[in-house]
Amino acid sequence: MSIDPYHESTWASFLNRGIVVLGGSDTDSRDSAFLQQQGDEEMQVPHQEFAEGPQSMEVISADAATAPESQPMEDPPTFKYRWTIDNLSRSNTKKLYSDIFYVGVYKWRVLIFPKGNNIDHLSLYLDVADSVNLPYGWSRFAHFSLAVVNQINGKYTIIKDAQHQFNARESDWGFTSFMSLSEFYDPSQGYLVNDTCVIEAEVTVRKVVDYWSYDSRKETGYVGLKNQGATCYMNSLLQTLYHIPYFRKAVYHMPTTENDMPSGSIPLALQSLYYKLQYSDNSVATKELTKSFGWDTYDSFMQHDVQELNRVLCEKLEDKMKGTVVEGTIQNLFEGHHMNYIECINVDYKSTRKESFYDLQLDVKGCRDVYASFDKYVAVERLEGDNKYQAENHGLQDAKKGVLFIDFPPVLQLQLKRFEYDFMRDTMVKINDRYEFPLQLDLDRDNGKYLSPDADRRIHNLYTLHSVLVHSGGVHGGHYYAFIRPSLSDQWFKFDDERVTKEEAKKALEEQYGGEEELPQPNPGFNNTPFKFTKYSNAYMLVYIRESDTEKIVCNVDEKDIAEHLRIRLKKEQEEKEHKKKEKADAHLYTILKVARNEDLVEQIGREIFFDLVNHDKVRSFRIQKQLPFHHFKEEVAKEFGIPVQFLRFWLWAKRQNHTYRPNRPLTPQEEAQSVSIVGQLREVSNKAHNAELKLFMEVELGLDLLPLALPSKTKEDILLFFKFYDPDKEDLRFAGRLFVKALGKPTEILSKLTEMAGFPPNEEIELYEEIKFEPKVMCEHIDMRLSFKSSQLEDGDIICYQKAIPITDRDQFRYPDIPSFLEYVRNRQVVHFRSLERPKENDFSLELSKHFSYDDVVERVAPLLRVDDPSKIRLTAHNCYSQQPKPQPIKFRGVDHLSDMLVHYNQTSDILYYEILDIPLSELQGLKTLKVAFHHATKEEVAIHSIRLPKNSTVSDVINNLKSKVELSRPDAELRLLEVFYHKIYKIFPPGEKIENINDQYWTLRAEEIPEEEKNLGSHGRLIHVYHFTRDHNQNQMQVQNFGDPFFFVIREAETLADIKIRIQKKLQIPDEKFLKWKFAFISLGRPEYLHDSDVVSNRFQRREIYGAWEQYLGLEHSDTSPKRAYPANQNRHAVDKPVKIYT
Repeated sequence: MSIDPYHESTWASFLNRGIVVLGGSDTDSRDSAFLQQQGDEEMQVPHQEFAEGPQSMEVISADAATAPESQPMEDPPTFKYRWTIDNLSRSNTKKLYSDIFYVGVYKWRVLIFPKGNNIDHLSLYLDVADSVNLPYGWSRFAHFSLAVVNQINGKYTIIKDAQHQFNARESDWGFTSFMSLSEFYDPSQGYLVNDTCVIEAEVTVRKVVDYWSYDSRKETGYVGLKNQGATCYMNSLLQTLYHIPYFRKAVYHMPTTENDMPSGSIPLALQSLYYKLQYSDNSVATKELTKSFGWDTYDSFMQHDVQELNRVLCEKLEDKMKGTVVEGTIQNLFEGHHMNYIECINVDYKSTRKESFYDLQLDVKGCRDVYASFDKYVAVERLEGDNKYQAENHGLQDAKKGVLFIDFPPVLQLQLKRFEYDFMRDTMVKINDRYEFPLQLDLDRDNGKYLSPDADRRIHNLYTLHSVLVHSGGVHGGHYYAFIRPSLSDQWFKFDDERVTKEEAKKALEEQYGGEEELPQPNPGFNNTPFKFTKYSNAYMLVYIRESDTEKIVCNVDEKDIAEHLRIRLKKEQEEKEHKKKEKADAHLYTILKVARNEDLVEQIGREIFFDLVNHDKVRSFRIQKQLPFHHFKEEVAKEFGIPVQFLRFWLWAKRQNHTYRPNRPLTPQEEAQSVSIVGQLREVSNKAHNAELKLFMEVELGLDLLPLALPSKTKEDILLFFKFYDPDKEDLRFAGRLFVKALGKPTEILSKLTEMAGFPPNEEIELYEEIKFEPKVMCEHIDMRLSFKSSQLEDGDIICYQKAIPITDRDQFRYPDIPSFLEYVRNRQVVHFRSLERPKENDFSLELSKHFSYDDVVERVAPLLRVDDPSKIRLTAHNCYSQQPKPQPIKFRGVDHLSDMLVHYNQTSDILYYEILDIPLSELQGLKTLKVAFHHATKEEVAIHSIRLPKNSTVSDVINNLKSKVELSRPDAELRLLEVFYHKIYKIFPPGEKIENINDQYWTLRAEEIPEEEKNLGSHGRLIHVYHFTRDHNQNQMQVQNFGDPFFFVIREAETLADIKIRIQKKLQIPDEKFLKWKFAFISLGRPEYLHDSDVVSNRFQRREIYGAWEQYLGLEHSDTSPKRAYPANQNRHAVDKPVKIYT
C-alpha cells in the first residue's frame, strides 16, 4: 500500500478520523495526495486544508437541523453524470472543475488534476459544490464511483468506487492515484482521444445517521467482517461459506486443541471467526485468519483473485480434514464431475476422460444468461480439415469434441468470467455486459442436454440461488460484497464488510446483471440522444444449492457442534473483552502509577536509551483507585519490592520546556501522610495535561551490604543529580549512580566519589558535561569545575555525564573522543540499506551513516563498496515507504541538505536508498537535457532509439546535428527533421531553433527522419498530407477508429486518384500484393472514416474542409494490426508486480 500525505498530516490523525476502507480505493482528499497505488485497494485520507485534529462523524448544530443535509431520506437519491473535457493535454491549468450537477437536492461537481496532484498519477475527486455556503456543522454521506471512459473500447474503462462522509474539513474526496499519467496519455490506450477525455460519476447520497449508528445484529440477526485494507473480496467469500451451514458445521468439527494458537492454525482461526460471526454482537476481525494463512500486512493490502482464494482455501481445508471425522466434506459439498470426449465421425472410436471440478467458469461475453453459458460449455467442436484428430490405430479422422457432465455437486459454485485477457491489447479487461441468472436453475432442461450418458438421471439437478457475489469497479480495482439468502427464504441480505442490511430480491438479482443504463433526459421535450452508462456493479460469482439436498445443507448449527475447548477459549476471550470494556468504562475512577527505580536506569541506559533517564513504558505500573490515600499505595509498593515503607521516598517527574523528562521534587512527608492526599490530586499537581498516569521515581538508599538505609533529609540546599559514565575506548555509556550535592558546593568536592563510581584510581582526571536536551538537536555542555552547582544552574533531576580526560594530542585515536560527540553520533546514526535501482527488491549492502551527512558524504562512503573511483558518478534515488518501491525521480545533485532529508517520505522515515552508476558526474548530468529520439532510417526497415544528451539551452538543430554523427544516412547531404508523435499521429514538426529544455518525451514520442527530396520540391500542384494506419473493432457499437503503427507524411498531386496513390504507398511500405489487396483506404476527419474508391481524386477530399489540427484530417490505411503487443505500457512503473494468492501453512 502507498501512503503519501501532501501536507503535515500524521498517521495518527489519519487513523483518528473515521476512515472508510474500500476495495480498490486509493481515496483521499485533493490536498493529501496520501496513498499511491500499491495494489488496487487502499485507504482513504481526510482533507487537510482546514483545521487539524479528529472531527466527529456527525455534528449537526441546532441551526442546521432544518437544512437539507440533515433531512431523513426514504430512498437514497442517485444520479449519473457525464463530463466531456476537450483540449485536455494542451491545458496548463493545474485543476479543472466540472459543471454542478444535482443528486436530489444536493449539489456536486467533479474535480480533476490533469497532470496529477503533486504525483505522477491522474487525480480525480468528487466535490461538494456548495460547501462554503452550507450551515455550520453540515455533513452528508455518499457512495460514489468515478470513471475515466475508454473511448476506443468501453470494456477498458477504469472505474473506482468509494464512500465517504463529507463535511467542512473534507468537502472533497476521491483518488489521488486514479491512474498513471503515462497510461492516461499513452496514445495506444484510448483514454484521451482527439485530445478529449470523458469522465463519468455516479453518486448516491445516504442518510448519515443511518450509516454510522446502524446495528447489523439488531436489524438483521447477522454481523459483518472488518476490512483490513483490501480484504473485502475475502470477506464476501467467507460470509458465503459461513452461510452454508453444513460447511460451517464441518469446520467446527475439525480437530483442534487448547494448545493451538489461531494465528498458527487455519482450522482454529476459521472456527474462531465463525463462532464470533454466530454469537458476537459486533463486526468480527479477520486478522487471526490472515495470519494463519501466513500473510503479512502487505498481503492484506493486496487485492487478490476471489476464485483463486476459494480454491486455495478449500484445498487447505480439504488437506487439514484428512484423517478426521469430517474428511471428504469439501468433496461432498462442492465436487462435481464432467466427461471430456472426442468421438470420431467416420470410424468407431471414442476417447473419454473423467475430470472433477469444485467450481465452473462460465463465459459472460457473448452469452445472455447462465443457460447460454452452459450451452456454450457443452457445445460440440468439429475437428476437421487441418485440425483433424489423430485417433489411435485410425490415423487422422474427422471428429467431434466436447464436454458433458457426469454429476453436479450439492453446492454449485459458478465463477462468471467477468475478467478476461484481451489478446489484441495484451491486458486484462472487465466484461460489464448484461448477463442474467435465474433464481431457480434447471440443469436437467431439454431432456438433460448437459448430462453425459453415464449420469444418474434419478438425481434431479434443480438448484435454487443461495448467494450472489458482486464486484463493483473495473479491472484496476473495485469493491466486493455479497447478497445471500442464508435460509433460502424470500429475504435477501447484503453483506458489505462490517455492514449487513436487508435487501429486496431485485437488488440481488436484476441490478447485478450488469449491462448499460440510460441517463434520464435533462430536457424530455427535446429529441436528445440519450447517454448510456455502463453498470460497473455486477455479479461475478453465483452459489446455487440443489433443492433435493437443501435439508442436509441448510441444517441447524448450535453450540453442541462447537468443541468444548473452543467454546471455553472463545468465552474466555469474550470475558476478557468485556473486562477491558469495563476497565475502560471505569477508567475515570482509576489512575496508573508508573514507578521507576535505580534498577530500571541501570538496565536501560546505554542499552535501550541514551538520553534522559528511563523509558516509563518499561517500568512497573500499578492501577490504583483515585480516592485511595497515598500511604496505602506506598504500602503496596513496599510489599511488591520487599523494602520497608520507611526506606522509600517518591519523586514526581516533570516535563521541562526543553522536552526532557526529569524527577522534579520529592513528595513531602506531609503530602504522603495526609489522609486527603489522594492519588488523583497528586496527579493533577504532577501533570497539567490531565493524563491519567502518575510517574514516580522511587528513591532507595542501599548500604554496602545492599540492605536499605535511612533516607537522607532533603533541604532546599540539596540537589539530586544523576550521573552517566562514558568510555570512549568501548564507545559505551552507562548509568553510574546518583548523588545529593549542596547547591553552593563545587564539582571538585565529589570527584573522588565519581572516580570510585567509575572504578578509576582516586587521582584520575575526569571531565564533566551536563546533558541538557536532545531535541531538536543534542545539547551537552562542558561543566566548569570552578563554579558552584548553583552557578552552573544545576537543579534536581539534572544529568551529569563524565569520562576520563583525554589529552588533545590523543583525541584522534577515538571516533568519538568526548560525550558530546558520542551523543551527537547516537542521536544521528542511521543504518541505510542500499539497493541497485535495477534490483529494487534486494539489499546489496548496508552502511552506518550520520543523518547529518551531505549527499557528497554519502556517495563518498558508497563508492568504495561499488568500486567506483569517482563518487560523483553515483546517483541516488529515495524510497517510497508505502509502495515499497523507488520514487519515480532520483534525488537531485545537492538538492537536499542531509541524509535525513533523503530518507523522509512525507511523515514516514525510510532506511533504504537506491543507487545507479552514471557515465558522467551527476553535477554535469543535471545541467544537460536527455532526449530519447527514435530514428527511422529512410531505406531500411529499422528504428534505432538514441539518447541525445545536450546542454539544456540547446536547440532542435543541435539535436539533429548530434544525431547525424550517430546514424547512417541514405546520402551525405540528407536533411533531418524532428517530429512529435502522439497516439500514432504526427502532431508537430519541431522548428530548428526551438529550445529543447521544454520538450517532453515522457508521454510523446520524438521521431527523427530524413526529409524526402519530393517534399522539398512540392511545387504548386503538390501538397503534403498525413497518412496513418488504423483498425476498427466492428463488435463495438460506435466502431471507433483505433490508430496504430508509424504515421508518415506523403505527397499527393492534383487530380491524382486513389489508384495512383495506392501504387506509390505500396512501394513505399513494401507490402506484398496478397496483403495489400486486403487494405482499405479512407479519408478520416475527427475520427470518422469515409471510405475511398480507386477512382476518387484524393486531393479534393483534403481541400474540402477547414478543421483544427492537420493531424485530425488524414488518409487512413485500414488493415489488421499484426505488430507485437507489450505486456505493459512503456512508461508504467517497471517495479509493479501482481502477487498470486498464497496460503503458506
